[in-house]
Amino acid sequence: MKKNYTLALALSVFLNFSAQETEVAWQRDIKSSTQDFLSQVTTTIDQQYLITGSSIQSNPSIGSGTSNQKQNNGYDFHLVKLNQQGQEVWEKYFSGNNHDYLSASIASQEGGFLLAGTSYSGKGLDKKDESKGGSDLWLIRLSEFGDQIWQKTLGSASDEEARSVIQTTDLGFFVAGNVQNSAKGHGSKDVLIIKLDKDGKELSQSILGGKGLDEVEKMIPTKDGGALLGIYSRSGVGGTKKTENYGEGDFHIIKLDKNCKVQWEKNYGGTADDHLRTLALTSNGYVIGGESRSEISGNKTVGIEEKTDLWLVALDEKGNEQWQKSYNFGGRDVLMGMSVLHSADDKNTKGVLIGGYTQSEERIKADDEKFWMLYLDQNGNEQWRKHVKGESSKREERLSDIKLNRDGSIILAGTSADTLGEENWKIIKLGDKQIDQLIEKQDIKIYPNPVSDYAYVEIGFDFKEADIMLYDMGGRQLQSLKTKNKVTKINTQNLIQGAYLVTVKTDTNKTANAKIIKK
Repeated sequence: MKKNYTLALALSVFLNFSAQETEVAWQRDIKSSTQDFLSQVTTTIDQQYLITGSSIQSNPSIGSGTSNQKQNNGYDFHLVKLNQQGQEVWEKYFSGNNHDYLSASIASQEGGFLLAGTSYSGKGLDKKDESKGGSDLWLIRLSEFGDQIWQKTLGSASDEEARSVIQTTDLGFFVAGNVQNSAKGHGSKDVLIIKLDKDGKELSQSILGGKGLDEVEKMIPTKDGGALLGIYSRSGVGGTKKTENYGEGDFHIIKLDKNCKVQWEKNYGGTADDHLRTLALTSNGYVIGGESRSEISGNKTVGIEEKTDLWLVALDEKGNEQWQKSYNFGGRDVLMGMSVLHSADDKNTKGVLIGGYTQSEERIKADDEKFWMLYLDQNGNEQWRKHVKGESSKREERLSDIKLNRDGSIILAGTSADTLGEENWKIIKLGDKQIDQLIEKQDIKIYPNPVSDYAYVEIGFDFKEADIMLYDMGGRQLQSLKTKNKVTKINTQNLIQGAYLVTVKTDTNKTANAKIIKK
């Protein structure tokens, strides 16, 4: 199996900043004695963090999906949940009897998680279904406490690998992955899309691709209940692909409707290799980002300055191009993450924050890789850039994921080791004054609203401790709780249909009120 965890970065926020406006809020080290892979960080609705990856258990008694299991000496799904202060809430392993690699996870709107990974295991230990042949997709639905709700093994006699998962507006899920040499496929590697309902029942399945190699890199939900797929394509017209490639590898974008049907597809590229990495939703469309080695050619209207540049393309909701831009940091620039900054009412795009690293094309040197952040306005024009340099980084360090939080803080996740094969997970929360100034904050924000069983109260100003009170419209207090968190979950299951008032009072003598509707 090709492992997609090997994007290396001297995760050298450990620890010297060229920009004095950036500081570490907290750092969390998750110890290991094996070659662990960290795949991503998932931010929950209430601003906690699920760290996911693959590990060989050194101490199976830590806890797994079921109790009293023996370790299988292979890679298992590994999850650690951290609270807003970076403290461990729980740790879980889910084991098959062979290697199992966890590659994608999402926080569901109901408060739990869906995990999607690639499994080489048959039935046994935590895995309840037999192998379908080759490698399969292994999906596990969890509660917010890490308890299993359901699991599915999906696959065929071919080799499938999981890459991305999203939840749609109907509370169901899209799972995206790749399948090699499938009897129902079109090329050497194709894109596999499966739609599930909220209980894991398979509703549809599609294989998309041309006559060559097509690999899905990213998938995001769209406003209409569908999905946008970002694909690295080395295929021309053929199979299901209706757009020609311009070069060695192109950005290929497919818009699916809520029923998993293709609505439109676009191809962007020059005559060399262009590798799509990520997608983001804007107020009126999408931004597609990746790396480019192509000069102006094909339908690429911006050139490269040096080696490998970053390349962004903005599309409207129908796939029409709005703009494209390139950016350079002086080497092989690798895009790791992209976040869109919205106005406080979420109706307008203010700008785009991208993060990644620059790597030498030659042998890695001590200060060879630098993490950077680049802020763009809504038209892709650069506003500022900053580096995070490494002076105390360990010998083997890799950045796996970067996330921008709603409050403007940044989460970096990666692995760190003096010796290859003994990696620890490192999770760092950064505060940045420049980014903080870009975030439009409301004193109090409640979502979802109208609410069903649970609501989340987000407090926009700084405090150490706050009281949250819930009143009916007659002024009777129904709930009261203390919090140290910027986002706090409240239980609304027992409320009858109607309007209620949420009041926040902080230790800094600030007060805010908001109405909540129970549907």
